[in-house]
Amino acid sequence: MQYPPKPLVDHRIYTIKPRKMPEFLDVFKRLAMPFLTETLGTPLGFYVSHVGPLNQFVHLWGYDDLADYERRCQARDVHPAFPVYLQASEHLVVAQETRLIKAVEMVLAR
Repeated sequence: MQYPPKPLVDHRIYTIKPRKMPEFLDVFKRLAMPFLTETLGTPLGFYVSHVGPLNQFVHLWGYDDLADYERRCQARDVHPAFPVYLQASEHLVVAQETRLIKAVEMVLAR
C-alpha cells in the first residue's frame, strides 16, 4: 500500500443527535454514498466515535492536490442528488466540521 494513500485528505466530522446514529447511517448510505463515490471517488474510510465526544461520524476522502479537491467538491455540490440528501439528513445533524489535512513524509519503522 502506498503511504500515504493521498497527499490531501478531507477530514469531516458530523455530530449526530443522540440515539439517531443508526438513522443517519442509513440515510448516508442510501442517499449520499451513490453520488459521493461518483463525484468524490473512493473514500479512505468511515468511523464513529467510541471514546471522547460521542455521536460523531467521521469520513475521510483523499485528493491528489487542492485543485483535485476543488474540482470534485464542485461536482458534488451541483449533483442533483445532493439537496435530496441534505434535506433527508438535516434533522439528524447537530454540527459539522471539515478539515483539509496534508500528508507529511514519515519513515515507518519495522
